[in-house]
Amino acid sequence: MLRVHEALKARPICSLQQVTRTTGLTFPTAGTAMEELVTLGLARELTGKRRNRLFAYDPYLAILNEGTELP
Repeated sequence: MLRVHEALKARPICSLQQVTRTTGLTFPTAGTAMEELVTLGLARELTGKRRNRLFAYDPYLAILNEGTELP
């Protein structure tokens, strides 16, 4: 799970295929770790599909978006 978290920190919006290439983990292992990160509230699934899903690292994106709101 730590390797998947590191991959999300490097690329805050990514697919499981990108995570497997980055980490060297198998697809099922990366998927299980990503689901745990979703359960913990660190990641969010964006597409709502069963295949070709994209995940976002929400805490990081919240920091990047801070101060960009309209007045």
